[in-house]
Amino acid sequence: MMHPTTTVDSPVTAPDLLRAGLLEIGDGCRVHPTAVFVPADMLGTLRPIVLGAGVSIGAFTVVHGGTRVGDEAHFGHRVILGEPEYGYAIRQVYQGVGGTTTIGSGVVMRAGATVYAGVSVGDDTTIGHNTLLRTNVVVGSGSQLAANLTVERGTRIGDGVRCSPSSHLTADTIVADRVFLGAGVRTVNDKQLIWRDPDNEQPLDPPVFEHGCKVGSGAVLLAGITVGAHALVGAGSVVTRDVPANTIVYGVPARPHGQVKP
Repeated sequence: MMHPTTTVDSPVTAPDLLRAGLLEIGDGCRVHPTAVFVPADMLGTLRPIVLGAGVSIGAFTVVHGGTRVGDEAHFGHRVILGEPEYGYAIRQVYQGVGGTTTIGSGVVMRAGATVYAGVSVGDDTTIGHNTLLRTNVVVGSGSQLAANLTVERGTRIGDGVRCSPSSHLTADTIVADRVFLGAGVRTVNDKQLIWRDPDNEQPLDPPVFEHGCKVGSGAVLLAGITVGAHALVGAGSVVTRDVPANTIVYGVPARPHGQVKP
């Protein structure tokens, strides 16, 4: 048995982990022979990896310690699961500590997706090609996050959400159930845009997308903005003020132009 503080400096094969009690593989799993398992984080802490029944793991996928996968989940080629955060980001330095990464049953994660440690993805959600989910992101069930998204640390995404390709959700953004975000939506959480200046930094203020709102492609939302329930933001808008529930806004800056019909 490997000591719990042993540092593993090279990838470990599935048989190695099975013998060490650090890997559980459910019935009917299909694991490509080039898949890599790394049970230790950068501080040497070992965490078990659990794969439910019928899980499929593609070529050159990397699975880090602490990853727990539900039944019938599918991972395309070159997916990274449970990556420990390392280096400077969001006003602090990360030391490469791993964590529990939970992927629900029936999840489809397409080629090139990267999921950091501490992420939770609900059942039957799809994560698109090359999409990035940073540390402690939570995604609900039945959501679809398309290709080339960047979802920063601590963001919360609800159930039945649709995010179109190439959008950016800044750290700690809240996306409620049934929200629809078009392609190339941009968000900001820093009103002063101060970087690495602790004496002058102000608290970050991410946007909030309330239940069932819709945001058109190319829209930009400034820090602290709330888009109300069932509101509609037109494509290409720059949103500088809160959008009331059931209100249509568009333009630069975005202004009200009527109400959403039931």
